[in-house]
Amino acid sequence: MAVIELTQLSKWYGEVIGLNNVTAEIEHGITGLLGPNGAGKSTLMGLATGQLRPSKGGIRVFGESPWDNPSVISRIGYCPEGDPFWQKLTGFQFVVFLARMSGLQGASARRAAIDAIERTGMSANAGRAIRGYSKGMRQRIKIAQALVHSPELLILDEPFTGADPIARHELTNLFRELAAQGVHILVSSHVLHEVEAMTREMLMIDHGRIVAQGDVQAVRKSLLDRPHVIRVRVDQSRKLASQLVGWELVSGVSIPQPDTVLFETKSPEAAYERLNSTILSDGMNVQEIAAADESLEAVFGYLTHRESK
Repeated sequence: MAVIELTQLSKWYGEVIGLNNVTAEIEHGITGLLGPNGAGKSTLMGLATGQLRPSKGGIRVFGESPWDNPSVISRIGYCPEGDPFWQKLTGFQFVVFLARMSGLQGASARRAAIDAIERTGMSANAGRAIRGYSKGMRQRIKIAQALVHSPELLILDEPFTGADPIARHELTNLFRELAAQGVHILVSSHVLHEVEAMTREMLMIDHGRIVAQGDVQAVRKSLLDRPHVIRVRVDQSRKLASQLVGWELVSGVSIPQPDTVLFETKSPEAAYERLNSTILSDGMNVQEIAAADESLEAVFGYLTHRESK
């Protein structure tokens, strides 16, 4: 059974459409939820956490509707994009309060709060008032409250916003650790390389519709209208580039760095085969041959640009 199932799901706000007839399944592990601002990511998360009711169609989490369903909501940890804090509370008081809201009581709530705060690297600042926290510290304490009741599903809306590089690295490791322990994670983020460090599985939304789902490399290969970009690091870059220009299957060549050649082709398999033969016959010294546009950022750019035309 999929963790989250969307069936012809739509949500609108008056005349504004948040999601438009979306059908998809979000499986176990970590899934990146991607899309431009206003694409429908937060709407989907609001529906999955039971904060919003579908206008049409259905959403099921762990096989049940999350709307007005405490038994499902209790299994979800949610880190919102905004800062819904009581500013006078300390970080510890805030997490304890949310622990109690999730059903933990007394010493159990305090122990769970201490553990969650420690996991997010906030122990040294837990006694400070939230109003004095930096943006990165606020993100960490929000993640702590999402973890405090040991949820089976963690839904994270832009968890890296305001976090410095060290915090991003530590949080990425935490999410990967949680996934290895069996926690399912749906994470939206504009920090695409951080999502890519956690997972290759993605669900991409644009204008309220799903434009791609699955493994990043498989999605890239399905974009037949986009030439593939291949990067070659070689000692004779100009010589290689001059040969590539004459190939019918190559549509563009550039030398962005002295030891690097980039070329575009719509026939990558044939290009790789001919490239290998050329390099061997000419005795070139090659350090790398790789796809230059199979990253999450490149696929994200291709899809959102294509769909917004």
